[in-house]
Amino acid sequence: MFRFYLILWFKWAVRLSISTAIYGATFALGVVSFVYIKKGLPSLDIEVQEALFDIWIFWFLIVVNIALLLALFHSVKHIFNRCHNSYILELISCENSTTIVENIGYGDLVKVWRKWFMLLIWFSGVEMIIAVVFNVAFSDGESIFAWFNSYMLYFFILISGFFSFVVLGAKCKLVRLSRC
Repeated sequence: MFRFYLILWFKWAVRLSISTAIYGATFALGVVSFVYIKKGLPSLDIEVQEALFDIWIFWFLIVVNIALLLALFHSVKHIFNRCHNSYILELISCENSTTIVENIGYGDLVKVWRKWFMLLIWFSGVEMIIAVVFNVAFSDGESIFAWFNSYMLYFFILISGFFSFVVLGAKCKLVRLSRC
């Protein structure tokens, strides 16, 4: 069972990371394209290319955090109906408690995603509390949250994803773990 959750989590983490990077890069490219067009399409000499790249990096670091929310919602669809290590997570229909949803749409995921997202928030919060306690116990007196940034939060989300998958079947009536 542990191996199932580990494989499921690893595939989810890889998909989430790649999707977040692609969504963030695409959104940042859209902003750079808008700025480039708004400035009248200047010739692409080295200075303009460097400026566009700096603008892209600036916006990528901002929109990647928004893209994470989109990628979290999108990634939940791919954890269901895939067999890993002889187990499968199944999404159960809201109308009939014995019917398994075969073709999962994003409308089917809203209730499950809300519960799963709250599990992610709670587990990430617990991880942050533990990290603050360790920081206070073993630091040299600097600020309590000097180490905290959006990348640490992403790391906490990845870790809490594993624990949320383990708890999801018990917490949500619409999710069932079965053998395949």
